[in-house]
Amino acid sequence: MSESEVLAAIEAVLTDKMAHGHMDGFGLDARLNEDLYLDSVLILEIFLNLELEYGLSVPEEAIAKQEIETVADLVALYVPKPTAAIVPAFALTGGTTDEGVHGEAYYDIKVHCFVSCVSDGLKRNGLDQRSFYFGVWDAKFAVSDRFELLYHAPDITQEFFRGWFERLYGVSVVEWYDPQRTKLDNLAVLFGLLKQRSETGSIMVMLDMFHLPERENKFNQNPFPHYLMLQETADPETWFVHDPDYRWEGEIAKEKVIHAIMQPTVGGGYVFDNAEARAPFAEDLKAYFEACFVRDRNPLVDAVRSIVAAHLDGTNGVALTDLGAAVRELPVITIRKYAYEHGFAFYWRALKLPAAEFEAWCGDIEALVQSLKTLHYAVMKLSQTGDRALVGAVIERLDEADRLETKLKVKLAEVFDLWCDRAIPQDIPSLKRVAR
Repeated sequence: MSESEVLAAIEAVLTDKMAHGHMDGFGLDARLNEDLYLDSVLILEIFLNLELEYGLSVPEEAIAKQEIETVADLVALYVPKPTAAIVPAFALTGGTTDEGVHGEAYYDIKVHCFVSCVSDGLKRNGLDQRSFYFGVWDAKFAVSDRFELLYHAPDITQEFFRGWFERLYGVSVVEWYDPQRTKLDNLAVLFGLLKQRSETGSIMVMLDMFHLPERENKFNQNPFPHYLMLQETADPETWFVHDPDYRWEGEIAKEKVIHAIMQPTVGGGYVFDNAEARAPFAEDLKAYFEACFVRDRNPLVDAVRSIVAAHLDGTNGVALTDLGAAVRELPVITIRKYAYEHGFAFYWRALKLPAAEFEAWCGDIEALVQSLKTLHYAVMKLSQTGDRALVGAVIERLDEADRLETKLKVKLAEVFDLWCDRAIPQDIPSLKRVAR
């Protein structure tokens, strides 16, 4: 097909098959996320419908590409053009770009909003935040009684990360939001905290990002619970919003932020002072790694496997056609796997291991993320077609993701044990590893 034919097919899929409501700016130059409000799941739906309706398919590696930003990029997957250099998923920050893992430059991974917020002040104080990301790659998620994968649920709290942040860095993280109070009462507490905020103080609040339409929403979730930080400005009608997880800050009308905070879908907030931060003790880092390292299984792959099985078997009345919606939040959890890079980087620097070997393991981390993306596509295809002959392909991708993540964990456990031998006095007993 020609470029114009592929463009027309994409437009038809969005309009007719997906009933997408943001088509005013559609065209080759339109940005998929910012202009058309298409998140990674909706882009997968475009791929799937183009394959099923028009016989247009692309290689799996194209499905997982990082640099698809515009409609033109999408069209180019089907009408190949000379390729440009691939841009890393995460911007390199600090130092120079040729220092590698042993220099000051590193990919500034932001994959968990609470962790990103509390870690934001560490770099400002010259501290390495990477070790705190040990708990992120297997951070808690939920599976509902309808076998839906959920990155946020009522029983998921931040207590694990809050408690360990205090222990590791000596920073008191106080929860100011009280679910027993009314929304208005909690809002009044927030107003008071903002007025009393010190120069080094941080005030976190949970809001529903879906209700901040002017802010880029990478996952187009509704609702989209998300932590960020607020400050007052000279203008009483405006608040300064600092969102470390999405690397954005700027002024937004106070009433719009309040509207997002007051949604019944969200509730939460913390206050802390970055000036209290100190470097963690090696014994505490050892205990933290052991508390969050799930050595012998991969919870996300296990959960998706059980969700697929439940929908195939009709458990609790769920149907195969429900499976696509059940895994819609998989991309939100998948990006947490990039936290492995911080884990490897921390130990590589501490042990002065070869930089080239580190880069190879980063390739395996990227392979894991891409395998989870292609798994998601395979699951969506199974759900939409209802063709049980596709189950084998889904199982193969589950097994591949399981293999890749197990390989990463085996190596990470190896370098962790080596680091313990060098950094921890021998008279301190090893703590029992806890499966989360």
